[in-house]
Amino acid sequence: MKLMCLAACAVAALAFAPAAGAEGPPPDEPKAESGKGATPHESQQDRMRRCAHEAKEKELKGDDRRAFMSACLRH
Repeated sequence: MKLMCLAACAVAALAFAPAAGAEGPPPDEPKAESGKGATPHESQQDRMRRCAHEAKEKELKGDDRRAFMSACLRH
């Protein structure tokens, strides 16, 4: 009996799984950043170049540079 109940639950979970994600991902909203900032179409490589350039302009070294790069790449 437990096996039948478990099987029924598994079938139900698989049947409803596609419906749970049917909405799709939320639309990308542009970030309201002033000045230099990531654009919605900026690739990871472009973002890395921009952040490295900004860190170099600010003459950051060591832990300060690492913290800046981490924060910059998230945005």
